[in-house]
Amino acid sequence: MLETSHSGRLPRKRFYRARAHSNPLSDSHFPIPIRPSDVDYAQHFPSFFPSTAAAATATAPKIRFADIGCGFGGLLVKLSTMFPTTLMIGMELRDKVTEYVKERILALRASNPGQYENISVVRTNSMKYLPNYFEKGQLSKMFFLFPDPHFKEKNHRRRVISRHLLDEYAYALELGGVIYTITDVEELGEWMRSCMEEHPLFEAVPEEEVDEDPVAALLCSATEEGQKVARNGGETYRAVYRRVMQSE
Repeated sequence: MLETSHSGRLPRKRFYRARAHSNPLSDSHFPIPIRPSDVDYAQHFPSFFPSTAAAATATAPKIRFADIGCGFGGLLVKLSTMFPTTLMIGMELRDKVTEYVKERILALRASNPGQYENISVVRTNSMKYLPNYFEKGQLSKMFFLFPDPHFKEKNHRRRVISRHLLDEYAYALELGGVIYTITDVEELGEWMRSCMEEHPLFEAVPEEEVDEDPVAALLCSATEEGQKVARNGGETYRAVYRRVMQSE
């Protein structure tokens, strides 16, 4: 949860360094909402919800974008000003990284009054607990940027894009909702594309449409990992798919 008071100074990443990736199948200890209605929106987005009671009304806004494995929060920060009235959340398993993103958001809010109120972060394991946070058809965009490739074949079950996890993502996404993925590992890029291509509830967004999407332009530039790949002149492999109805 985000506290409301802050000095406005941005945190330093060197104090929040952690392993590049975590094992998503291991047991971690953090609070998990029993159901989506238990998510405390007033704690995450206080300017949108002056009280917990306000967050519980049927007409209250819901989180619409989810950045899965959000890292240091670069994408959230960029999206925040592009969609200032859209609520979005980063989901991150690593505790130090989650704490950094919390501090970053609080500092941005303090130094830019009225801005960055629509983004937040939660420490959780999205591979296990995504349905605890989102109702059916709640999300319009999901992001999977530079996920852990889990190179060994025995660890492919840890990959955040898989055929069975796409069932959960399809549940959380509205019809027409979009999954954005990008990686600098060619084999993983092919894996993610093939998983979505074979799933009956997703279809590829045409490349010309992706090229015109201002959000897609952020996939490589907004995150620390993407910037590192660009600096090193590396290749990236992007796949963008839309949630559709299952054909008869």
